[in-house]
Amino acid sequence: MEADELLLRVAGGDQRAFEDLYALVSGPVFGLVRRVVRDPAQSEEVSQEVLLELWRSAARFDPGRGTALSWVLTLAHRRAVDRVRSARAATEREQREGRRLHHPAFDQVAEEVEAGLEREWVRRCLDRLTALQRQSVTLAYYDGYTYREVAERLSLPLGTVKTRMRDGLTRLRDCLGGGA
Repeated sequence: MEADELLLRVAGGDQRAFEDLYALVSGPVFGLVRRVVRDPAQSEEVSQEVLLELWRSAARFDPGRGTALSWVLTLAHRRAVDRVRSARAATEREQREGRRLHHPAFDQVAEEVEAGLEREWVRRCLDRLTALQRQSVTLAYYDGYTYREVAERLSLPLGTVKTRMRDGLTRLRDCLGGGA
């Protein structure tokens, strides 16, 4: 029996005709849906929706406008495209919402407290240096002077300033690295 005749009988509520039509069109429907949707599980779901729609809306088939198979495949294609568009729209909505809700983990108060603790820690470590080491390190790292400029400001030889800086920075590293 041809798909056109089966579909007309399905429109009249003939369940046996629907079983025969189902056997005839389910393969082509699934193949078309699978090419559009790509996901096997989604393709099965969409194919079932199409075949259920076929049972419900068989009366809308007009043999004067085309064959039953082309009508069924048109239903399948439209439903598959709708599923793809719906999935894409849902993904885009989720991404927009994710971007909207994403706020960097930043707590102004916690940052200020942490920075204050770090400054205090550095001050304590600087206090452990000799006066000459502390003076050299402060001029170079806090005031921005070069080793040569520090030597000129302190009226000391460059080699002496470099030695003080090296020793002072080593002690600072040990102090800061040790969690003092």
